[in-house]
Amino acid sequence: MSLPLIYLPGMMCDARLFGPQVAKLPGTVFVPMQDDTVQAMTARLLRHLPDRFALVGLSMGGILAMEVIRQAPDRVDRVALLDTNPLAETPEVQARRGPQIDRVRAGKLAEVMRDEMKPHYLSDGPHHAAILDLCMDMALTLGPDAFVNQSLALRDRPDQCDTLRAFDRPALVLCGAEDRLCPVHRHTLMHELLPDATLTVIDGAGHLPTLEKPTETTAALRRWLEA
Repeated sequence: MSLPLIYLPGMMCDARLFGPQVAKLPGTVFVPMQDDTVQAMTARLLRHLPDRFALVGLSMGGILAMEVIRQAPDRVDRVALLDTNPLAETPEVQARRGPQIDRVRAGKLAEVMRDEMKPHYLSDGPHHAAILDLCMDMALTLGPDAFVNQSLALRDRPDQCDTLRAFDRPALVLCGAEDRLCPVHRHTLMHELLPDATLTVIDGAGHLPTLEKPTETTAALRRWLEA
C-alpha cells in the first residue's frame, strides 16, 4: 500500500513506542501535546497530515485516531486501533486526574509515572524492566506540560461509538491479552461497532504490544495494510 502511514503514540510516549514497527513499516509518528482537548489536538494534527492516509493509534493515540475519523472521515483510508477505548472517561478515572496533575505540577512527574501509571502497562515478560525504563525516559523527555495537557484531553474526551459505527473502511482492532488499562472487552466492543474490522489479541502482551510483542504486532499491521 502506497498511502502515507501515520502513527499516533499513547500518553507520554514518543516515536520510540513504534520503533519496531516503523523499522519494518515506515511512516511518520506525531506526538500531540500542545493542546488540552482531544478536539484541538486533532484539529492541529489534521493541518499537518496529507490528504489521505492510513492511521495507527495506540491508547491515547487510538482515542485521537477516532477523533480524526470523526473530524475528517474521508481522509482516513484505514485505521488500526491498538489498546485503546472508544468510551468517554468514567467519573472514577476522571477523579484521579486532578491529584495526578497537581503532583506533576509540583515537580513529581517521575513519581507519578513510577507509582500510578507504569505498574499497569505491561505483562510479565523477559523485557519488562527494559520497556518500563523506556517508558519512563519517554515520559521525562516529553515533560510535565505534556502530561497536564494529555491528562485534561483524556479526562474530557467524547464517546466515539457512533464514529466507529459510521467508519466503513478496513480496520484492525488489536490489544494485548493482558492489558489492564484497556481490557479485551473494550476491543470486542470496537470490533462489533466497526463495519469492516479484524480483531487480533496478542498473547503475552499487556498495554504496549508494539514493544512487548513487536514481531506479532508488526505482522498484524502488515496484514491490515495489505487487506
